[in-house]
Amino acid sequence: MNAERWIHICVDMQRMFNEETPWQVDWMATISDQVVEVASRFPDRTIFTRFVPPHSPAEMPGMWRPYYEKWPMMTATRLDPGLINLLPPLQRLVPPARVLDKRTYSPWLSGKLESLLAHQDIGTVVVTGGETDVCVLATALGAIDLGYRVILLKDAVCSSVDQTHNAALDLLGNRFSVQLEIATTDEWLAQARA
Repeated sequence: MNAERWIHICVDMQRMFNEETPWQVDWMATISDQVVEVASRFPDRTIFTRFVPPHSPAEMPGMWRPYYEKWPMMTATRLDPGLINLLPPLQRLVPPARVLDKRTYSPWLSGKLESLLAHQDIGTVVVTGGETDVCVLATALGAIDLGYRVILLKDAVCSSVDQTHNAALDLLGNRFSVQLEIATTDEWLAQARA
């Protein structure tokens, strides 16, 4: 792997998804060791995305308003602000790891991530985090659309719904096999270089 051309995008490994909230993802605790291993080995090549809810549904456009009307307890006015933070073992890696906040499932919409990667001449993104069938899927598909090679670490991604987690892995691995590779953390670490 060309040492100058890859970056690790760790998707939404935040306390609000790991702790007891309506959005808790039980599997997050199971994958956290693998995610911490990758990010700890390469903190200077890691970008953590954080899903940051608005203060109120009215701040969001279109169908995001009814989404947050369904989940008012997860808006910033009602949610403990500390729950937006990364899991503590990951938070300790910032800096040199970087944090990119986003308001939608995809980290690509603002253009900040694409600009950052273009300035570093990145060609490959390694994806970990949650949820496989929501924000991880949006991250991977956006990267594919922008021409990046994507490596998804299947034992370092999770969802709150096993069936759609498995379906997302099947979809990505089968339909996008030219642009996306699925590997285990150990397989990828065995050939990764800083």
